[in-house]
Amino acid sequence: MARPIFSADFDNMPKPDLISLFRPEVLALSAYHVADANNLIKLDAMENPYGWPEKIQDIWLEHLKNCPMNRYPDPEAKALAEVLRHSNGIPEQAGLLLGNGSDEIIQILQMALPPDAVVLAPEPGFVMYKQIALSLGLRYHGIPLLADGFDLDAQALLAAIETLKPALIFLAYPNNPTGNLFDTQVIEDMLAMAPGLVVVDEAYAPFADASFMTRLQDYPNLLVMRTVSKLGLAGLRLGFLAGDSAILDQLNKVRLPYNINCLTQETARFALEHQEFLLEQTRTICLQRSEVLAALHGISDIEAYPSSANFILFRTLKKPADEVFASLKARGILIKNLSPQGGLLSNCLRVTIGKPEENQAFIDALHGALTESL
Repeated sequence: MARPIFSADFDNMPKPDLISLFRPEVLALSAYHVADANNLIKLDAMENPYGWPEKIQDIWLEHLKNCPMNRYPDPEAKALAEVLRHSNGIPEQAGLLLGNGSDEIIQILQMALPPDAVVLAPEPGFVMYKQIALSLGLRYHGIPLLADGFDLDAQALLAAIETLKPALIFLAYPNNPTGNLFDTQVIEDMLAMAPGLVVVDEAYAPFADASFMTRLQDYPNLLVMRTVSKLGLAGLRLGFLAGDSAILDQLNKVRLPYNINCLTQETARFALEHQEFLLEQTRTICLQRSEVLAALHGISDIEAYPSSANFILFRTLKKPADEVFASLKARGILIKNLSPQGGLLSNCLRVTIGKPEENQAFIDALHGALTESL
């Protein structure tokens, strides 16, 4: 009769290297880090700082009573999709794909590509383009922006398209983290030349008087991606992609079923049907953006860059950005330190536009951080 196996026997067994089961591409990555903003003025994540009016909240909560929590949500989110079409001016003939935030859409796009596909994006840009491409083992290529003004390097970009023949190109418009709008003529040249898909990521459309949504019918390879996060609904995690229906039909095969939960569907639809308060908040943020930029331009020790988004990028000229970031945090202000990324972002910090009192607290703290121990 076999001897029973005791826990001591397991302790003496060789331990398998379970981590080695993961693909090298995953092992080489670093996880996306979200800073702890507890007890800090949070100006690091491009969020709308305003809540909902109490009257709107009451109507919304009453509305949610009818949400069938015991049932799976509409897999196509048809009612929400219709409201998104109307509120975003999506052409009637365009297809629409909804995602659990823009991140899921970026992932769906890249999961649908063959393993040797090339993904192209300007750098610096939204980090998830590269992060997801590398995690999937795709061939990612970043094309540096011009140092003067962070615009597209048309010659380098078009040459890369001709040589690499990318299956997918991402363009953030306005760009994150630099805040600027790229030259439309260069984008049009790219669309005409690109052999694959070109995704214009308009996450910050509420703050920019510019869009390629109306150009969908002009370019069959153009896809326009947006989110409701920057409008003031970041907690819902809802993004969407508009473009040729035949392309989106293929992407829909990769999308997981029921990816937009019923609370998100009902709340986003409700908010967009009552969106005037959100649009008013957006107008206030744009006015505050102008005031913060003017205040930053009055500080000689930094260089602040124009923005068409709800944040401003600035560079420290005398004191290292790491020190300024740490000093701001010690003074109760959390912004984004981009300097560790190096390259064009060396000594760069990014501040989200908050409420007027938050913006003033940031400016006051920045003055103190720049003069401290100098």
